[in-house]
Amino acid sequence: MIEKLFKLKKNKTKVSTEIIAGITTFMAMSYIIFINPVILSDTGMDYNSVYVATILASMIGTLILGLVANVPYVQSAGLGLNALFTYTICGVMGFSWQEALAMVFICGVINVLLTLTSVRKKVIKAIPEFMQEAITVGIGLFVTYIGVKSAGLIEFSVSFVNNGIAKASDVVPQLAIFNSNELVLAIIGIVITAVLVSKKIKNSYLISILLTTMIGLFMGVTKLPDFGNYTFIPSIEPTFLKLDFSGLISAEAGLIVVIMTIFTLVISDLFDTIGTFIGTGKKSGIFKIDKDGEMPKNLEKALICDSSTTIIAALLGSSNVTTYVESSVGIEEGGRTGLTAVSAALCFGLSLFLAPLVKMVPMAAIAPILIFVGLSMITNIIKIDWKDILVAIPAFFIIVMMPLSYSITTGIQFGFILYVIVNLVNGRGKDVSPIIYIFSLLFIIDFIYKAM
Repeated sequence: MIEKLFKLKKNKTKVSTEIIAGITTFMAMSYIIFINPVILSDTGMDYNSVYVATILASMIGTLILGLVANVPYVQSAGLGLNALFTYTICGVMGFSWQEALAMVFICGVINVLLTLTSVRKKVIKAIPEFMQEAITVGIGLFVTYIGVKSAGLIEFSVSFVNNGIAKASDVVPQLAIFNSNELVLAIIGIVITAVLVSKKIKNSYLISILLTTMIGLFMGVTKLPDFGNYTFIPSIEPTFLKLDFSGLISAEAGLIVVIMTIFTLVISDLFDTIGTFIGTGKKSGIFKIDKDGEMPKNLEKALICDSSTTIIAALLGSSNVTTYVESSVGIEEGGRTGLTAVSAALCFGLSLFLAPLVKMVPMAAIAPILIFVGLSMITNIIKIDWKDILVAIPAFFIIVMMPLSYSITTGIQFGFILYVIVNLVNGRGKDVSPIIYIFSLLFIIDFIYKAM
């Protein structure tokens, strides 16, 4: 039955490989089930309810991806999107969290429609080969930066203070001082991972996470699970079905502001997902575009599954759900089918009962894995023709802007816009797909709106 459902032989994998890949992916991104409630609770939402909503949305979305699309990807509340929800929509703009959930729901519906009408498919087909390679490399650097930052290898200091005031532009990164057990443990984890990967040890990422976690026990970094004060499966009632659509219609900010805010959510959600699928799928060969530019059926199904999960998340009481870039960890471990996703989804389900055990794994054990996943992805940089300046300019900005802006979407936005500009000024405007022109214009509108 498992073979028939997931086509393991066709994908040159086996049950044990898929299960380990799923567990490893879950471990690499389990932090989100604790971080998302912290961020969203700043809006006044109930922490425990958001905690349950985050897990349920992650589990349901990942199960759908695995069973329907048969792909090894994991979904959860998007970092950046939850910050946009809390600190911009509810904070700066003054919308209630109930109104913000309504926006997330509408965003999900729009993305479903964009997928069913093949807009997403056309966008992917319109992206030139070199830009797809650049997206892979950019995501690799982005994942590496997440790992380096999570490990505490870099810290930020103020380089210049004028009259006691420091500008944001004066804050610069620098190598951290190795004076904390957390950082020392992360460095140990990097060494362990380097040894395992270089020796080509099977399941090296999972082994590294477990070994580093155990070493952390002796260093006081890893905390033993405490089930004493843990409430099993808190109530989801405080956020369930609490969307406020009527508030959007009568919002003081005006309908135009509401529309543009939803547009920002749609753009971010849309291109975060496209970037992740292209970047990780192309490197692993999971999503192979044929010579006619046609997408594989599992990619089309994956796009539909991804879109629908945001709707579910809004109903449960969470911000936008997206396909996680940490899925690349499981893919690097050999995950190639939906069984990886199903395994990760079951881990999400168990975390409802075993949250203290899940929380036991420190970021110092996860960070080294992200760094080495980034290493594997940047190898695609050799496939880009850097001698062609019309290729080099947009490819370069895609690659550097993803990690520097901490956003997959921003990297793609810069790449699209510059690709259009350099081709137009060099008389090659006809070589650019109309889809790229349309989204470049939408990106410019989005930048102008944010500036206002």
